[in-house]
Amino acid sequence: MRRLSSLDLGVPIELLVVEDGSSDRTRERLAELEGEFPCLRVIEHGYNRGYGAALKTGFAEAKHSVVVITDADGTYPEDRIPDLLRHIDAGAEMAVGARTGKSVHIPLVRRPAKWVLKRLASYLAGVPIPDLNSGLRAFRRELVLRYRPILPDGFSFTTTITLASLTNGHRVAYESIDYAQRSGNSKIAPIRDTLRFLSLILRTVVYFNPLKVFYPVAGVIFLGLTASLSWDVFIDRNLGDKSVALFVALVQVLSIGLIADLIDKKSRLK
Repeated sequence: MRRLSSLDLGVPIELLVVEDGSSDRTRERLAELEGEFPCLRVIEHGYNRGYGAALKTGFAEAKHSVVVITDADGTYPEDRIPDLLRHIDAGAEMAVGARTGKSVHIPLVRRPAKWVLKRLASYLAGVPIPDLNSGLRAFRRELVLRYRPILPDGFSFTTTITLASLTNGHRVAYESIDYAQRSGNSKIAPIRDTLRFLSLILRTVVYFNPLKVFYPVAGVIFLGLTASLSWDVFIDRNLGDKSVALFVALVQVLSIGLIADLIDKKSRLK
């Protein structure tokens, strides 16, 4: 809190804290800090609604057109916020602190899953993504408000807004930062949340660029159909049920993909 309040950005700022139904002394400590920091404003949810829900409330209540988010666990270097804001001033709609610096403390057990998810997301988005879910970002407020209806209430908020921005042609900038060892325990469960993030990536890209998902699936089915037909024609000399089923599956996947793409294109005309 002190590091944030001491930043001299040359513009009026407010420190907006969404108290998301904490069960510790957060409420008491925030009450003490409100008198100490005039720029601090606290909003209470009353009960725990989730990381994304807290951020959406913050964006809805923010007074200024540019909003910066960060975590309160001591991992992100808040002194790099001016660097993110320079990207916003240069025309970016979102500037992300990418955890690619010289000192990055990400537990080894999470790194393989994060690498796979980042590679998959980069392919589906069509551009390299240095950091998919960094919690230190600067935004044009209207960017988040535009996509607010599809943004989740959980930890996948940052992943969703990243994919939504990149697949819709918004300008996203990245600034390399360090990432310190967190204080306290993480609430992320590696296996469960990795599967959730995978599902989220696929669902978000299907929403904005469905052919990126359906074409590869159709390609795999087509290869299976080719192999099955070759066996039926040259070995069995008879068209088998498996080839027929694969042909029907191919037609269905391509049809659904094309319909989804047409719906997406039509919705952009509104």
